[in-house]
Amino acid sequence: MRKSIHFIGIGGAGMSALARYFLSQNWVVSGSDLSESPITAELRKEGIKVKIGHKKGHITAGMALVIYSQAIRPNNPELKEASQRGIKAISYPEAVGELTRQHKTIAVSGAHGKSTTTALVALILEKNGIDPTVIMGANLKEFGGKNFRHGRSGYLVLEADEFGRAFLHYSPTLAIVTNIDREHLDIYKNLADIKKTFMRFLANLHDGGTIIINRDDKNCYSLKKKIDALARRKKLQIIWYSLRGPAAKKIKKAIQILGSHNVSNALAAYHFGQTLKISEKNILAAIRAYRGVERRMQHRDDVRLATGDLSIYDDYAHHPTEIETTLRAFREKFPKAKIVCVFQPHQAKRLATLFKEFQDAFNNADITLILPLYKVSGRDEETLIYTSENLVRAIHKRQPKKLIFYLNDPKKLTIALSVLLSSLKSRPSSKTKNKTILVMMGAGNIVQYTDALLKWNPTNRAQSL
Repeated sequence: MRKSIHFIGIGGAGMSALARYFLSQNWVVSGSDLSESPITAELRKEGIKVKIGHKKGHITAGMALVIYSQAIRPNNPELKEASQRGIKAISYPEAVGELTRQHKTIAVSGAHGKSTTTALVALILEKNGIDPTVIMGANLKEFGGKNFRHGRSGYLVLEADEFGRAFLHYSPTLAIVTNIDREHLDIYKNLADIKKTFMRFLANLHDGGTIIINRDDKNCYSLKKKIDALARRKKLQIIWYSLRGPAAKKIKKAIQILGSHNVSNALAAYHFGQTLKISEKNILAAIRAYRGVERRMQHRDDVRLATGDLSIYDDYAHHPTEIETTLRAFREKFPKAKIVCVFQPHQAKRLATLFKEFQDAFNNADITLILPLYKVSGRDEETLIYTSENLVRAIHKRQPKKLIFYLNDPKKLTIALSVLLSSLKSRPSSKTKNKTILVMMGAGNIVQYTDALLKWNPTNRAQSL
């Protein structure tokens, strides 16, 4: 008889991937979420029973296990009902932690670049005859547009998130650290707390395991003495990678996605491949074939307008470092283009604690349009001081000539873009009809507005924009 499992908060990136894992293991899978989304729709198509809303009736007799996301509170009616029925209930990190102890786990951690690096590691394995299971936080074309891959080897490639200190539950054989930054400050006290937690994560490595870590990241390198001491104690192999190293030039020639930050991510994957003695030729071939994950500098469409060619991109950047890095990559790739960034701040605590850093994040955009804050359910509420509108005011105060605007109603986005894009025609630097890059950026529901833009036919778009 097939076992039954239920996911509370199944629409999350990690939760949906884990649900797909259990489906691949022939479990009967059900789940609930607060609202409909493209993820819940896809899960239904795959045979998972998804209910909208959290109700105790969703928990039924005979369920072997309930897994809940970190956003779920103890008073959740489904969680309470599972307890009353005596059904085992564990968090997402606890469930994934159990999997890491059943596999040879490669855990990819870091404040930024996890999804890209996880994808590259997985593709290097797949394209070289190793059949990994993969759980990640973004969809990959090579996985059928999903965030999960079912493999038959003993390898598990895992995107190991530090949010909620989730990765402390994991027990990897090899760990990658792409960078360390002031992120998730609703969870961590400060940068010192974050560094300390990363060291606790690395201490969970199996004896004789491997750490691949970014030499160019100052926060990573500041831990070198502690990492060396840990390596001696647990007999770990330590590999520091750098853009100044000899492999970087080879990767720059091979990689097809934008930005030096992605060269750095690929370097981590390259060194991973070398630990398995995969040939350099085959590693670079896998990197060359990679075309990016969903919502990471993802090209969505090209449109010809009266003002010139418009290329529309989606990006998940929501931290000041990510925003600055992504826009700089677009500037390097398209030095003569006009760059328009539409940004939706994500999570009130992040906006508040990094308010100063956000003010310098948009310097590589010619025009920036900021939408209202996307509030994350169950995490915190927007303050009256640190709002999107006040961020625009703060940037104007520091850079009076900066073309940055606040749009209170995202439904009026096409009208706003029409005005802003037409203004590019009369700018002194626009002597010809240059290419314009439109970057729709954020971790909230801004992708829905991108999707709305793409539903117009070219004629309508030319008129509306």
